[in-house]
Amino acid sequence: MKKLILGLAVTASSLAFAQTTPTSSSNPVTFGVKGGMNVSSLSNGADLSDSKSKIGFNAGVFANIPLASSFSVQPEVIYNDLGSKVTREFSAAGNTYKADYSRNLGYIAVPVMFQYNALPNLYLEAGPEFGFLVSAKDKFKSSTNGNTNSSQTASLNKDDFNTFNLGIGIGAGYYFTQNLGLTVRYTAGVTDIYKDNSGDAVRNNVFQVGLAYKFK
Repeated sequence: MKKLILGLAVTASSLAFAQTTPTSSSNPVTFGVKGGMNVSSLSNGADLSDSKSKIGFNAGVFANIPLASSFSVQPEVIYNDLGSKVTREFSAAGNTYKADYSRNLGYIAVPVMFQYNALPNLYLEAGPEFGFLVSAKDKFKSSTNGNTNSSQTASLNKDDFNTFNLGIGIGAGYYFTQNLGLTVRYTAGVTDIYKDNSGDAVRNNVFQVGLAYKFK
């Protein structure tokens, strides 16, 4: 809870800073919404050596706060769907059997990105991301010859996971218009997702691509 309060305090402080920092009329503080696709993975395969990337999503809000003519800070609050997936397939007696396992970890994330405008419409960014676990589920689906046999979802014990997740993000964005832009970002996990892990640390990693819309 203390870390959740800390992360939200960082965002609140940034927004308060936006209200007190003088900006020129050509570089006002802007607010917006964003969303897109996640391609996430877990280092060390989350106990499954053959795990692969999982497709998920992200969505949230942001404030862009100019610090100088070419620099700004962008705090965000987004929902992040992370995890990994394993697909196993084999054939026997003329039939093809397939099983899909996925670990789905939902986080409320608070990225704080420091941005540099390399071109008027193009920016580069880097900064920390503070994440707070809100859901943990495993999904399983089996099929034979393309026909689904069973599909199940099991909630995991969140006490087995660290509530707080820290990552470092780097990315870029390009605004086609004053309002609409394309964003890409890679965030590498720093902290272990498991609370009592006797083996190698398992970390969240995610590549994100999406759209951002600024209200002006």
